[in-house]
Amino acid sequence: MTSGADDIAAWLRQRMAAAGARGFAVGLSGGIDSAVVIRLCQMAAPDNVVGVILPCHSDPGDEADAKLVADHFGIPAITVDLAPAYDLLLSDLKAATAQLPSSQLAGRDAEARLPVANVKPRLRMTSLYYVANSLNYLVAGTGNRSELTIGYFTKYGDGGVDLLPIGKLLKSEVRAVAREIGVPASVIDKTPSAGLWVGQTDEAEMGFSYNDLENYLTRGPDTVPPALALRIERLVRVSDHKRALAPTPD
Repeated sequence: MTSGADDIAAWLRQRMAAAGARGFAVGLSGGIDSAVVIRLCQMAAPDNVVGVILPCHSDPGDEADAKLVADHFGIPAITVDLAPAYDLLLSDLKAATAQLPSSQLAGRDAEARLPVANVKPRLRMTSLYYVANSLNYLVAGTGNRSELTIGYFTKYGDGGVDLLPIGKLLKSEVRAVAREIGVPASVIDKTPSAGLWVGQTDEAEMGFSYNDLENYLTRGPDTVPPALALRIERLVRVSDHKRALAPTPD
C-alpha cells in the first residue's frame, strides 16, 4: 500500500493548516472513492467535514448509497438536485451552438454523448466550491492513481479540486483502505461508475479492467496484451493536458 489511512489523514491536516482552511467538502457519489475520501477527511478534521450529494438525473441507488456512507460515519451531508439547472443550461447551450456558422458545425455530431455528460461534473464542481467557499473549507477530490494516470476524469469537473487524498493509490489500494477504515461492504463491492449516463460503468468506458491497468502500472507493459498497452499509453499521452497547468507562450 502506498500510504495508510493515518498517514493520509495527517497529510490532510497539514494541508488544511497550510491553507488556513477550517475543514473539507467532499462530493459524495455513492461510490468507494468518495466514501474513502470523506472518512479520511473526517479523521483529519472530525467536526469540520461536509458531504455534498449532487444528483443530476442520477441512479437513485447512488444517492441512497451516498446517504448510507454519510449516516454510517455520522457526517453531515446536504443534497442539491442539479437536474433543473442542468436541463435549462443544456437546452440553452444546444440552442446557442446550433446558431454557429455552418462551416463550424460541419462534421459535428449533434448527439455526441461526452460534451453533454461533462456538463454534470462541471456543475458539481461549481456547487462544491460554493459550499466549500461558504465554510472556508477545501474541496477534497476523489480521483485515484489509476484514473488520474489515464485521464479518466473531467477537466475542471471532478478534476477541479484543491487536493487529492487518494491520488497516489491504485484502485486495489483504495479498496484496501476502504476495508481498513470501515466503509460499508455494499459500497466497496459496488461496480465502479462515474454515473455520467444510465448504465455507464468505468471499465466499459475505459475499455479494460482496473486489474489490467494496475498490472501495466505496477509490473510494466509486457504484462498486458500489446494492443492494450498501446491503448493505455495513448490515453496517458492525450490526457497530459488534464494533469498540467494551462500552457502559456514561451
